Amino acid sequence: MQAPLVRAVPLLSVAMTAGWLALSYNLLKGPATSQWGDLLLGFTWTWLTGGIYWGWMRWEPLLHLPVEAALVPVAVWYLQQGKGKIGNWFYLGSLFGTAITDGYFWATGLMPYWRQLMRVTEPEAAIPIFQNALATANTPWGIGSAAVLAVILTAIGIWPLRSQQLHWWAFGGAVLGTILVDSMFLVAAPAG
Repeated sequence: MQAPLVRAVPLLSVAMTAGWLALSYNLLKGPATSQWGDLLLGFTWTWLTGGIYWGWMRWEPLLHLPVEAALVPVAVWYLQQGKGKIGNWFYLGSLFGTAITDGYFWATGLMPYWRQLMRVTEPEAAIPIFQNALATANTPWGIGSAAVLAVILTAIGIWPLRSQQLHWWAFGGAVLGTILVDSMFLVAAPAG
């Protein structure tokens, strides 16, 4: 939902953070809804940092991880206070998945294609860029790297699900969500 919104109206996407934040704090107040408020708070950190990056800095992939990690000190502070375990572990899980994906783009030489795609205004112009990126990724190194990283993400995503604690489930779910989002891009890319 955020991807097309932030591309078309980045300021609105970032402004929506206030609504997510208000809703999360409202849900945190109720005993029956506090866990949902906690999760929504972590989602809000992801929404805000993603909105800032994809709205104004998407042309430079090397800024992706630092911008998305901007609220790590807030998440760590909450965790040190013993608050917001579900949401902050969700945020950290999302960030871990982002780091793995960005590492793949760097290791396989896909960063130049990212820069090119983020400057395209006409959808037709994206097709040859996607095709070149897929050709770069469709090498033994690209395929092998993707397989190794998928195994790492899967293992790290599934391992916390053995716990009975919801904050570990939130972390694992966010990591596994990375595989889902990356797979959607992989499926969409050949369709151009």
